[in-house]
Amino acid sequence: MEIENSEEVAQLEFKIDHSSPLPFHVQVENLLRTLIDLPEYKNGKMLPKEVELAKRLGISRNTVRQATNKLKNENLLERKKGVGTRTIKNTVSTKLVNWVSFSSEMNSQGLDFHNYKIKVDWVKASDEVADMLRIQKDKEVLRLERLRGLLDGPFVLFVSYFHPRVGLTGKEDFSRHLYEILEQDYATVPFVSKEEIKAIGADEIVAHELKIHKGSPVLFRKRLVLDPGERPIEYNLGYYRGDSFTYEIDINR
Repeated sequence: MEIENSEEVAQLEFKIDHSSPLPFHVQVENLLRTLIDLPEYKNGKMLPKEVELAKRLGISRNTVRQATNKLKNENLLERKKGVGTRTIKNTVSTKLVNWVSFSSEMNSQGLDFHNYKIKVDWVKASDEVADMLRIQKDKEVLRLERLRGLLDGPFVLFVSYFHPRVGLTGKEDFSRHLYEILEQDYATVPFVSKEEIKAIGADEIVAHELKIHKGSPVLFRKRLVLDPGERPIEYNLGYYRGDSFTYEIDINR
């Protein structure tokens, strides 16, 4: 990356103040925010390599990585192994505003959630799963079942099916944040969540897992997660106890 030859970047005085009390990673983050707001970077242009940025700024590569991780978590950047880091196209209109994983949301609210069960197996894709993931019926896919809740008991059952393209093996530590695993270990960025929500009565299996009576009200949510190229990553089914969970949606006009 010939960042030194970019007129726009040169005008930014792309450097940090080593005498400033402001941490280096924060200074780098601020520089990158200005950089990715330039017209030439708004449509997915590759950023300079981290090692080049570190050398130019006179800091460690880990400091640069800390700054890029922050922007990646805000869905302003995406990183792919062997390729590099680029801006995400049309970040102003991203469909991921305020959309995070269940565990991240619980942590942000200071709630100590508990994994009551984590089950992983390989299954043949049903008609529905094959249709949602755009694969052939009966193709083997990884199925992840997680029963989660607070210390007083479970209130949600998640069943996820993953596209084989992602590369999950089933040996991952699924007690970690799921989307952290996808991004950090498999360079797969969850970008769009398409959801369908309705009320249903709990069947025998769901009732048993959530410790409720069969037929009790359950909030049923289907979620299809896509990457920036609108390719399916995960098809997720969520069953929430109707007496323990409220699904809130903020809509701005």
